[in-house]
Amino acid sequence: MKTSMKTRLSEILRFALTGGVCFLIEYAALVLFKEWLHMNVLIATPLAFLISVIVNYLMCVRWVFSGAQEGSRKAQIGFVITSGIGLLLNWAIMALLTALFGEDTVLFSLFGLSVKVYMINKVIATLLVMIWNYITKRMLLKRK
Repeated sequence: MKTSMKTRLSEILRFALTGGVCFLIEYAALVLFKEWLHMNVLIATPLAFLISVIVNYLMCVRWVFSGAQEGSRKAQIGFVITSGIGLLLNWAIMALLTALFGEDTVLFSLFGLSVKVYMINKVIATLLVMIWNYITKRMLLKRK
């Protein structure tokens, strides 16, 4: 396999791992806000997203995209803008899925924990926004 292909696959793997970590952080924050603080899911969603975006930025510039332009003002502004668009996409998908399927219906319980509709909605929204995130973050942070 060519070096550039290996490099790209390694980058995608690091991006996926970073996304997984950030998803867990975002998901935990969403559940905390919704279940413990009793926030509406459409208020809790952007708050949880913002927490994960900070961690995502730090991991992307330090680990995922080698040679990323951490100090570049243009790259930082672009990251904020694309993250803002990602936030809007995430929120819109959550709003749509919540309108279609609800949020508090318990789908099933597993080991005493209830899995509610909003939790599944969040997984779907995250998967869709992940594609946007990879393409835009790579373009911004790897620009020479």
